[in-house]
Amino acid sequence: MAQLAERPAAATPRIGKQGDACVMVIFGAAGDLTARLLIPALYNLARADLLSKEFAVLGVARAPMTDEDFRKRILDDVKEYCGECINSETWENFSRRFYYFAGNFGDDQLYPKIKDRLVQIDRDHSTHQNFFYYMATAPSFFGPIVEKLAAKGLMEQSNDHWRRVIIEKPFGHDLESAKALNQQLLKLADEKQIYRIDHYLGKETVQNIMAFRFANGIFEPIWNRRYIDHVQISVAETVGVEGRGSYFEHAGSLRDMVPNHIMQLISLTAMEPPISFDANAVRDEQAKILHAIQPISDQEVLTRSVRGQYGEGTAGGENVPGYRSEPDVAPDSRTETFVAMKLLIDNWRWADVPFYLRTGKRMPARNTHIVIQFRQAPFVLFRDTSVEHLMPNQLVLHIQPEEGISLQFAAKVPGPVMRLGTVDMNFEYQEYFGKQPSTGYERLLHDCMIGDQTLFQRADMVEAGWTVVNPMLDLWKALPPRNFPNYASGTWGPKEADELLERDGRRWRNFEK
Repeated sequence: MAQLAERPAAATPRIGKQGDACVMVIFGAAGDLTARLLIPALYNLARADLLSKEFAVLGVARAPMTDEDFRKRILDDVKEYCGECINSETWENFSRRFYYFAGNFGDDQLYPKIKDRLVQIDRDHSTHQNFFYYMATAPSFFGPIVEKLAAKGLMEQSNDHWRRVIIEKPFGHDLESAKALNQQLLKLADEKQIYRIDHYLGKETVQNIMAFRFANGIFEPIWNRRYIDHVQISVAETVGVEGRGSYFEHAGSLRDMVPNHIMQLISLTAMEPPISFDANAVRDEQAKILHAIQPISDQEVLTRSVRGQYGEGTAGGENVPGYRSEPDVAPDSRTETFVAMKLLIDNWRWADVPFYLRTGKRMPARNTHIVIQFRQAPFVLFRDTSVEHLMPNQLVLHIQPEEGISLQFAAKVPGPVMRLGTVDMNFEYQEYFGKQPSTGYERLLHDCMIGDQTLFQRADMVEAGWTVVNPMLDLWKALPPRNFPNYASGTWGPKEADELLERDGRRWRNFEK
């Protein structure tokens, strides 16, 4: 285990800036996202004393409920997803700030009533008329809800108060629809009011990429094409579609993961140092990377990308059905549940360094990681020894489920003969800093409350991500797959994904545990 510096004192946790006084309006408050992630995240912020005392929530959904019904429901949600973390005193103060309003999002008559309710909540909790709206709804409602809010003056802001909107993914389903949604929203609100959320950026290891690169003098000087051979980004899931067949049939793994999550990981891994942590300074550098990704021609889609769909197999020691046997999935579905591709970045730092990406469902392990593989050392010194070859060094950023960083290097095996073994130095966040209750949304919600857009996507970043994948979407639509399903559940995807790297003399790094 790596030797680490003295640990920070556990008895004096750092208290950050409290969020502004505000009302959070959750459209889709009766849904799964609200129950599993948003309410537990807000409660964790309250426990950390990062919520303003002048804060309230208005839940909006179609299900009929009273305020008390809603408060009982969120208590049940927090009990289920936070376990025994509930503090009765904190909960008492937390839950009394929650209100509920039932209505149909498409009903014009709903929004004057929401406005009246917000006036009352603002008066009761002194929230300074600061409102932010969270779209925990189907994507088809994103634009129409903001339009109706704007029509009632609920997006207008001044020096005395602010109004913001958080847009969940998917942000569009292709480049054209993403551009259309951006144009619609930017007619109703300023870019500074729009927070396009990607919950991957709430993960500590993702946020730590910049700190790791730019705060350590030993890594940034070798973070370039002179020393790095290639980069791998893997997002592997053991689950199937988990009852979301109707959604996944229209999305697929390419749309669901690559333009958002994986593009964010690429941009943070490859970006130039920003001049500061100002939101636009950071996002300017991320956007430059996304725009520098080499366009893929139709012919290159065939040679530099792979799609797959899982069939029957085993997961967790149990037999599981293939994708086409899942509920709400067509028996002849052409939807991909696995994607792999090779991308190149046309800039000075990364010229000729391939970035290999893959994401898939029903794989052997749940694991998201970034592998930085360095160039192999010259063999000259070892030519007259028993060493047959040298393994390249790898730096791995583990993002989930365990968060940490590991460095793989060679060391001499004890004994009279020169033999090399591969060893790992491992750093795990939980072991060093302790476990903190987190859903991944705490930082993002708090940043919206204080007006920090650093971890949210800008319009040009969203469109750049879609520009990368659009050629694949178009060609895959025109050329249906001929061999689906092409990988068994519980395996690392179709053989073509392995061949994608083997053609270049490389191979994937798999983590079974």
